[in-house]
Amino acid sequence: MADSVMLAGGLTAIFLSLVVLFSTIGVLTGERAQVNRSLEAVRAMQTAPDAMRREAQPPFSERVVAPLLRRFTGAGRALTPGGKESTLRHRLEAAGSPARWDPERVLAFKALGLLVFGVLGFFLPLVLGGSSLTAVGLMIALGLVGYFAPDLWLYQLAYNRRESIQRALPDALDLLTISVEAGQGFDAALAQVARNTEGPLAEEFFRVLQEMQIGLGRAEAFRALSERTNVPDLRNFVTAMVQADVFGIPIANVLRVQAREMRIKRTQRAEEQAQKVPVKILFPLIFCILPSLFTVVIGPAAIKIIDKF
Repeated sequence: MADSVMLAGGLTAIFLSLVVLFSTIGVLTGERAQVNRSLEAVRAMQTAPDAMRREAQPPFSERVVAPLLRRFTGAGRALTPGGKESTLRHRLEAAGSPARWDPERVLAFKALGLLVFGVLGFFLPLVLGGSSLTAVGLMIALGLVGYFAPDLWLYQLAYNRRESIQRALPDALDLLTISVEAGQGFDAALAQVARNTEGPLAEEFFRVLQEMQIGLGRAEAFRALSERTNVPDLRNFVTAMVQADVFGIPIANVLRVQAREMRIKRTQRAEEQAQKVPVKILFPLIFCILPSLFTVVIGPAAIKIIDKF
């Protein structure tokens, strides 16, 4: 009986030893194969073309910056009143829809500006030796500046775009009138103007043509143009064109009248700016030019008078 137990125990020990041996060999072989596969993948990435390498490894902006901006987007949405995103979308359209900018990115930069400028405003007085009350006040002030900075940037872009459209509109209407009177259809004349001009107005005309090509009516496309740009002269032109299209008025006559009115308004705006020059130059004249002139003219005489007395 004892011999049978010892034989069974010996066979079991041999079996377990073989299992451990084969498992160790398998683990080592698997690790070696995995290392070989990793080395082959690294060599393949090094010898792969740049385009394939960029597809396999996303850029830093997609791996780090984009998730960080998404987190700031959530914070900006929490700090922004409801319904603000539609207003931001309208402002982006008025600014010309800058590349890679959307309401989510604007909200992210609002939250980021609030954080960065707030921290800067808090620690800057402390570093310079200011009081805690000054640090808190400057933190609130700079935080508000950082929060509203994207809104100011969009407003400035939209303002510059409106000014550019207003300046280019009279010449574009003259070219449009000449093209229609030469026998071209209105859509072809509009495409001619868009090809031969530059700037935001040409881009808006191209967009109107694209919207009409995808099935939108001419009146709807022009109304969308008026809402996007928010330029009074362009709105008047759009209203006149829609009414001419509805009532069947000859477009050439409407364009001629509109072009003449735009030229008159441009002349009036130039005269208005010229009339504002004396008022604008008054304060620099009083506070900058006249003190320097008095110092140069009266200064030597004042020095002599002081020396005599």
